[in-house]
Amino acid sequence: MQLETLEAPVRKYINEITTKYEQQIHEIKKYNQTLQTNLQEYHYKYLEIKERYDLLVYKRFARSAEQFVDDSQQLLFAEEPGKNTTSEAQEAEELTEVRPYNRKKPGRKAIDPAIPREEKIIDIPGYEKTCACGAELTRIGEETSEKLHIIPPRIYVEKTIRPKYACRCCEGTADESKKTVRIAPVEPSMIPRSIASPSLLSTILIQKYEDHLPFYRQEKQFQRIGATISRQDMAQWQQQVYAKLAPLFFLMKQTLKSGPVIQMDETAVQVMGEEGRSDLDKSYMWLARGGPPLKTVVMYEYRQTRAAYQAKEMLEGYCGYLQTDGYEGYTAAVKGMPGIVHAGCFAHARRKFFEASKAAKKPQSAEEGMKYIRKLYIIENEMREQFSGEARFIAERKRHAQPVLADFKEWLIKRSLEVPPALLLGKAVHYSLSQWDKMVMYLESYYLTPDNNACENAIRPFVLGRKNWLFNKSPKGAESSCGMFSLIETAKQNGLIARNYLTALFEKAPLAESAEDWENLLPWNIFNP
Repeated sequence: MQLETLEAPVRKYINEITTKYEQQIHEIKKYNQTLQTNLQEYHYKYLEIKERYDLLVYKRFARSAEQFVDDSQQLLFAEEPGKNTTSEAQEAEELTEVRPYNRKKPGRKAIDPAIPREEKIIDIPGYEKTCACGAELTRIGEETSEKLHIIPPRIYVEKTIRPKYACRCCEGTADESKKTVRIAPVEPSMIPRSIASPSLLSTILIQKYEDHLPFYRQEKQFQRIGATISRQDMAQWQQQVYAKLAPLFFLMKQTLKSGPVIQMDETAVQVMGEEGRSDLDKSYMWLARGGPPLKTVVMYEYRQTRAAYQAKEMLEGYCGYLQTDGYEGYTAAVKGMPGIVHAGCFAHARRKFFEASKAAKKPQSAEEGMKYIRKLYIIENEMREQFSGEARFIAERKRHAQPVLADFKEWLIKRSLEVPPALLLGKAVHYSLSQWDKMVMYLESYYLTPDNNACENAIRPFVLGRKNWLFNKSPKGAESSCGMFSLIETAKQNGLIARNYLTALFEKAPLAESAEDWENLLPWNIFNP
């Protein structure tokens, strides 16, 4: 009886102790799991920060070119898994022809033969042309050398004289319908009552927008050759040229929207004097490249923001393909515009894999993604070399590219489940999957390419210039600079020397009166008879 009385309290006590320790063990396990989760998160955060640091070091000290050398070439010409290719590889080695190696000749390159030559003969005196035996020496050869001379720019003043005529007898009373004093009319000029000639204007604008030389540096250059032209005058001339060429810019925008594809990009610019904004606020330079075949137009437009409605305004009235990077503002812009089909850019996806390969501890996975994209570019180049017809080219490109795209997407989905999204490789994979439908859109059109590089190359001159002149002093200056960039880059895209085009344009534009006259001043028309 006493034992039974004691068992119940002991059993109760043991149960309480057991329950207490089980709760403690559960809390310890839960705390340990939390620590493990935090440790994993901190580990990924460390890897993310380390990748950013390594990428910044690479961008700061390494080459900027995104070059990737695949020594193995295995992915480009991969055989089926498990297939034995040893004998075939040995046979290929036996039949491989080794091309001879041509070593470059040492020494400097010859001066361009197109440069005019002036001969200078250094001969021995006449008395040394007689031999000791009394016979005249015979010329048996010669030695030549060349030196390159540069003469500073030649400047001159064109003085225009307009004689005046009047009648000394009747002083014009015999025919009052005509003026008493007769004089030839003033020739039309881009900037009336100024010293600016077409050649001077083209020189100033080319030096700023193609050679990236700000006006204050040009002012000093002109002083060294004896010309006094202030930076204020140059800025005012640019504004007047922009206003004068307004009809031409209107035609360029129409031509831009008449093509099958428009490529767009944007970059930041600092503009001072904007109403209601600080001088430190960031504005944007937008660029659109397009137009029909053989009539490529590059248009710059200055806008205060990067909002989607800016792109929508620029695309108003356009029907066709729009090719851009992954900025979501373009996606928002084309909503409600059923005539526009949005295409993406494989080059931006490749860039993210490239950055991941340079920052990751094990770059093989990122390099594998780059190999898939490289295969697409190889197919694109081969198809464009082999097929010129649109229908045949599109069909063959799809037939070769679609299997590669299917394998690439399968690889991306697999990697998305394995790689943390915060790491550079995870970001590259996420970007590619999120942009996939837009990136593969290039298969549908002969005029689309896998990337938006042509547009990026067109905006690069502005980026280089920004490093020199840093900012625009006013919104009007930013708008006129857009016009100058548009003229120069459009001329270059159509195979013209920009200086020659601007000079011819500034000579003929003052004479333009009708729409047909302005049409003839477009880059692809101006030099045609």
